[in-house]
Amino acid sequence: MRVKICGITQPQQSVAIANLGATALGFICVSTSPRYVTTQQIRAAVAQLPPNIDRIGVFANRTIAEIRQIVMDSELTGVQLHGEEPPEFCSLLRQNLASVEIIKAFRVRSLEHLAQASNYTEHIDTLLLDAYHPQQLGGTGHTLDWQMLQQFQPSCPWLLAGGLSPDNVLAALNQVKPDGIDLSSGVELKPGDKDLDQVALLFEKLATRNQGGRLSLPNPHSPISSP
Repeated sequence: MRVKICGITQPQQSVAIANLGATALGFICVSTSPRYVTTQQIRAAVAQLPPNIDRIGVFANRTIAEIRQIVMDSELTGVQLHGEEPPEFCSLLRQNLASVEIIKAFRVRSLEHLAQASNYTEHIDTLLLDAYHPQQLGGTGHTLDWQMLQQFQPSCPWLLAGGLSPDNVLAALNQVKPDGIDLSSGVELKPGDKDLDQVALLFEKLATRNQGGRLSLPNPHSPISSP
């Protein structure tokens, strides 16, 4: 299972979290977020990471030129779109960043809204389902209605987000079967300052779920080709 820890701001924490078992780290490129980081901060945070750790930049309603520049300057391997980007935008971004993973986040409001995810799957690599909040794009600590997602089976890999923590992750995974999980506020002392004890506890819980052995966390990312 893929495990992404999002909202990284401190270089020393990025290395520690990767060593604990994360397969992907997320960096918030939205200036209004309390977890916002600059290009220079991202580069410092990824400088000592192993090459197999995905480096995901989180964007919201930015231009393709802006995203492309930050990706190149920060040596990101993936882009997470967390705004109101339509499928056409994702398609154009794919053409501009053919070798970069594209994740489209959905802040799920209802089953009807969730159904719109199918409009994106041919243009992206991965879906991410997050809890809806009228003012915040993510990191709210609010959980999704997991029961609503029990039948969710998109044609591409998907990540479960939204208020996950070491305390509830096993309950979530008992109800839904995502290809990976994404945590932010559930393993924090405060926005952008991760609680490494909670991160370690997360992987202990996941290992328990995997019959008590050391958790194997391969990276399933395989970007689709440019159209």
